[in-house]
Amino acid sequence: MGCTRREFLALASAGTVAGIAGCTPAQRNDSPAEEPAAEPSVDLAEFESLALDTSAWRYDSENDVYFQLGLTYCKTPATTTYESLAIFVPGPYFSAEENGDTYTCTVNEKAVVGNFTPSTAPILMPINTGGLAAQASPTAYGFDGLAPYLEAGCVYVYAGFRGRSAGYDTSTGSNELFAGGSPWPVVDLKAAVRYLRYNAACLPCDASRVFVFGFSGGGGASAVLGASGDAALFEPYLSQIGAITHDAEGNDVSDAIAGSASWCPSTSFDVADAAYEWCQGQYASDGTRAEGTWTGRLSLDLAAAYAGWVNEMDLRDEDDVQLTLDETETGVYSMGSYATQLLSEIDEAATHFVQNASFPYTYTPQHLDDPTFPGDPNLAATRAADAVQAPVSTPAPADGTGEADSGETVTPQGLTGVAQVQSTIYDTAQNYFAALNASSWWINYNHRSASVSVSSLRDFSLNLRPAALETSPFDRPDRSSKSNQLFGIGEESTLHFSSVVGSLVEGGSEDYAELEGWEEDYASAWTEDLEKVDALETDMATRVAMMNPLFWLSGHYEGYGQASVAPHWRVNEGLFDSDLPLVTGMNLVLALRKYDGVSSVDHTAVWGQGHVLAERSGSATSNLIEWVVSCCAS
Repeated sequence: MGCTRREFLALASAGTVAGIAGCTPAQRNDSPAEEPAAEPSVDLAEFESLALDTSAWRYDSENDVYFQLGLTYCKTPATTTYESLAIFVPGPYFSAEENGDTYTCTVNEKAVVGNFTPSTAPILMPINTGGLAAQASPTAYGFDGLAPYLEAGCVYVYAGFRGRSAGYDTSTGSNELFAGGSPWPVVDLKAAVRYLRYNAACLPCDASRVFVFGFSGGGGASAVLGASGDAALFEPYLSQIGAITHDAEGNDVSDAIAGSASWCPSTSFDVADAAYEWCQGQYASDGTRAEGTWTGRLSLDLAAAYAGWVNEMDLRDEDDVQLTLDETETGVYSMGSYATQLLSEIDEAATHFVQNASFPYTYTPQHLDDPTFPGDPNLAATRAADAVQAPVSTPAPADGTGEADSGETVTPQGLTGVAQVQSTIYDTAQNYFAALNASSWWINYNHRSASVSVSSLRDFSLNLRPAALETSPFDRPDRSSKSNQLFGIGEESTLHFSSVVGSLVEGGSEDYAELEGWEEDYASAWTEDLEKVDALETDMATRVAMMNPLFWLSGHYEGYGQASVAPHWRVNEGLFDSDLPLVTGMNLVLALRKYDGVSSVDHTAVWGQGHVLAERSGSATSNLIEWVVSCCAS
């Protein structure tokens, strides 16, 4: 009997949930005798070396926390500096017997911490990097920042992973280069999830409830983890590092997670450059987008290519109507239902802002390079010392409706690495919107209904989200971006990866050659790089797909229906973020809301905030924990 794709996905999702349940703490409970199982086809002792030592727990008596550091989560790690993790457990969850400096711990089934018990507690895993730099496993214990997570009853796991580039393990003195870049950050985190499931019987948690969270590149990796549970593409990589595949009873061990949270996710690299040019670049006219430059022409070509991609994607609104883009008389694809959907989200965010902001309102431009989620005190100290301190001038609008406080600079609390900036104060909502309309009228504020509407995407981009990066910012002509590093291979630390950009460069080379800035080897450089394979013989197109959550969420891609997708999602983004395409979060959310098995998708676009842990109110930490609690209660 045949079935539709959605019916297939529902069946696949049900099967995955059952597979995860076999590895949960429910194994700790007595159960009725079962029929003898068939002889296992795997080595039941294969991963014995990765069993958690329950007598090796250390204890912070002042804060009532048990912890273990330096737990290697795979059999043949390329580097234990990165491929190991730390576990932090609320004290009441354990009954402990002292062994000198360590404790032997058993699960206290009667404990209650916050909203959870040892059989229901979720696991929270941070991805503590904005640019997908390697994340080292903690070598020291520090309690700072952990309290909100542990007091809520969560088990907190800080897993190291390899980052966007290959590297050397300086802690061991090895001069052998270990692999990095796509897809290794996600591979390592998947192996960490499997390690936790393998050891679930001696941990006070529900190991099916793993929630991963990150910012920017880390948010993108969190989205990939949420979309690609148990995806076959990762198996050769997991096998190479000796990641766990089955437990001591022969049951498969899953790397599917329960929830993904991200702020300003940087992902979907196959069309990231085209998306940036459609959202922002095509409206700019200076720098690399100046008339007469080949990169200016490339910007317009990429914007048109993005429109073609949108029209093939089958993204749908809440009424299940396909969203598309139409070409205007000037040749720009800025009209159509897809553009209308994006404008409506901007209008909603602006309206929420004006209805909830307190005036006088202080606007402080912010930019965060890397988050500082807790768990590694050495990392926190390093980032505190290296925090950007250069002030950024924010003059008052020329019409005087905003008032700059020239004597005050602000560093937002809890955002280490955010530049100190000068604030601008607006005394009323009317003055705030008058300032935005100082050059031309483009944003409408209805005082009576306290609602806001933006006239066009072009106006929004030019006024509040201009193109701050050069043309083709992720796959740059000189291969100089962090994304170029992400798709490097070994000693070739940066490579071209975008087939969209590569096709345009190759097909338009004769026209581009007539324009300023073109270099003869550009076309061949993209062609050669796109043909390269990594050490496992995986081609560039596949490596790009493995860092794209939409590859498993959209029928446009071959990976659709080939993975277990997390049921819970949270995506927050700052609308003034000029570092990323405006549409990345929206595309992800549109695909998730039509995917069977996904039970909740929270999407919040935040007016007035940029590339930061964007929240409309409250703190990122408290809001994240509240979201996890609500997911576990549903």
